[in-house]
Amino acid sequence: MQLEWFIARRYLASRRGVRFMSLITLIAIGGVFVGVMALIVVTAVMSGLQEDLREKILGTNPHIWVTTYGEAMQIENWEGALARVRRVPGVGSAAPFVHAEVALGTPGGYAQAAILRGIDPDAEGEPITDIVRQIRSGEVELGKTSSGFPPLLLGEGLAERFSAYPGRVVNVISLQGVQVSAMGSLVPRIRRFEVAGTFRTGMYEYDNSFMYTTLDAAQDLTGLGEAVTGLEVQIPDAMQSDIVAGRIEDEFGFPYRAVDWKSENSSLFSALQLEKMAMGIILLLIVIVAAFNIISTLVMVVTDKTREIGILKSMGLRSSQVQRVFMLQGVVIGTVGSILGGAGGLLLTWLLDRYQFIEIPGDVYFIDRLPVAFDPLEIGIILLASLLISFLATLYPARQAARLYPVEAIRHE
Repeated sequence: MQLEWFIARRYLASRRGVRFMSLITLIAIGGVFVGVMALIVVTAVMSGLQEDLREKILGTNPHIWVTTYGEAMQIENWEGALARVRRVPGVGSAAPFVHAEVALGTPGGYAQAAILRGIDPDAEGEPITDIVRQIRSGEVELGKTSSGFPPLLLGEGLAERFSAYPGRVVNVISLQGVQVSAMGSLVPRIRRFEVAGTFRTGMYEYDNSFMYTTLDAAQDLTGLGEAVTGLEVQIPDAMQSDIVAGRIEDEFGFPYRAVDWKSENSSLFSALQLEKMAMGIILLLIVIVAAFNIISTLVMVVTDKTREIGILKSMGLRSSQVQRVFMLQGVVIGTVGSILGGAGGLLLTWLLDRYQFIEIPGDVYFIDRLPVAFDPLEIGIILLASLLISFLATLYPARQAARLYPVEAIRHE
């Protein structure tokens, strides 16, 4: 093997000496380098996007929603249901909530659709969402107000649009639980709230439409009385949400239903996974193109070194050894290109994560920055695929070199 490696190294180098690689060798290595680097960067960005969206969704929403079927879409005796949910295996904590699509209005008459959630920050157990965690830690407040109106937390985007600074009184309009006037017309329920603060999730959709208030205030606005929209559940392992949701449905039966966060956002994550796969296949073509470059490089070397190959074979070099010479050249090109591409891809993704110099419109892509995530398994698969493709690219030229006859090769010009 030492002889094959010595000859392969000579063929990889320029004519002036073994210390410098030939131009065609550098071009072949550059092709593999660019392909591997691009594949690692795009894969890291797509993985980071999935991970970032997952964290934001789980930070704002519970792992499981427990609601009911039917026209009322509410749970009347929720205290008993809450106690039963907490006894289901796998459930970490649970709390009641009110969810309603409302309109946020100003005294001047401007109004915009929003989503109001009524929560109980003091519910037993671990915080269900990041908002509850921030309230308990004192980062934001949802307590008594100076005006006496119920407190209201607004997403940063929504608060900025309404200039709803803390202490400002706003109107919240709900069509749920509407009343009928003496003239037979429908009268929406309107309550006044005082803005207690703002929150930021980093996800455009949530920051521009979500509001939070106390459970009692939300029940009063929507006319639910003592009832709630449903129960929100947090579990230790969010990836097991579908299993725990099935246990809850088995425990309660009809008319209760349990919807986990994965099924609620399945279309979004399926689209992201499909896009990631498509981008990976497209960028893998760059590595395949680089493999054709390796083939052409080795074919040129075989053509250029035909007489030398004939002389070596006449001196006793076996065909298998000649084949290994050119296979070693291709493996070296693929290995060096893959290592450099892997290092370049990791460096570029680290710079993206460290300095975040690429900003994206949050109203289009749900997030306002380009996240990245390192997955050692994916990086390993990319490097192995690159090495495999590079090795396969050596088979044809190596076989052609091994099949040369010494006499014909020496006569070659």
